[in-house]
Amino acid sequence: MTRELIQLAKQNGFNSIRLPCAWDQYIINEETYEIDEDWLERVKDVVKYCIDEDLYVLLNVHWDGGWLENNCTIDKQEINNEKQQAIWSQIATYLRDFNEKLLFASANEPNVDNEEEMAVLNSYHQTFIDTVRQTGGRNAYRVLIIQGPSTDIEKTLNLMNVIPTDKTPDRLMVEIHYYTPWNFCGMEKDEDWGDMFYYWGSGNHSSTDTIHNPTWGEESTIDQLFKSMKTKFVDEGIPVIIGEFGAIRRTRLSGESLELHLKSRDDYHRNIVNKATELGLIPFYWDNGGTGDNSTGIFYRNKTQISDQRTINALLSGLAH
Repeated sequence: MTRELIQLAKQNGFNSIRLPCAWDQYIINEETYEIDEDWLERVKDVVKYCIDEDLYVLLNVHWDGGWLENNCTIDKQEINNEKQQAIWSQIATYLRDFNEKLLFASANEPNVDNEEEMAVLNSYHQTFIDTVRQTGGRNAYRVLIIQGPSTDIEKTLNLMNVIPTDKTPDRLMVEIHYYTPWNFCGMEKDEDWGDMFYYWGSGNHSSTDTIHNPTWGEESTIDQLFKSMKTKFVDEGIPVIIGEFGAIRRTRLSGESLELHLKSRDDYHRNIVNKATELGLIPFYWDNGGTGDNSTGIFYRNKTQISDQRTINALLSGLAH
């Protein structure tokens, strides 16, 4: 990550950066969960790159081997809350002096399937909120982001019926992710439960490669699911972040199939940005750094150059409608 890469994103129309950040591998004391100060300083440098460009920046605890995300369970609740408190106390204290354009996010994609696991996840979020607030300074009113169960819209709709408390009013956001339909967005081989979708959207179905046409999850699904988040949260004063969305490029295709696939991706990304911003949801495209087949990268990170202007154009055109 370089200052120049952040500047390139800013120059190409982005006003926010989500920083998925690992911490567990930089813990130097397993009893106290002390984080290596060199890593804290490095994260602080990258946050400053964003703030210096007047960008919003979202910083989280991302995956980290799944210590939290795969353990929203009663048996791990106590020890994970202890670790959550220790990690966020250090992060929040170290970055306390940045202005309100820095936002903290409790986790990434916590795996939750039922009400008991949801209650455990809410305890992790409550620990996160309380810990950040207790560090004082600008953290007393900084915007904080909590994740829905599995960051899945339907699970969030059904299970996230209680929001953790925050002594600072109107400073919480809910985060979900959107990779629907997975057959189009991320599926890399046909499975016995379904085939890959190479195409997406009205007017983009193939007449020659019908096995890879979509059978679900098109425009009406975006409308339905995004509206459900508006009704449940936005209309109640709780903003919603779409922390990740994107569909992989299938560059192994060729000719008319490739062109129809790329047009499908354009329409998919444009539709998501358009519907999200219309309803008051805040979308973040997932650039996974890859620039070849099955990737979503839009920048050559090592070269600090654009790798996929077409997708950038599609994202920005969604804002214009």
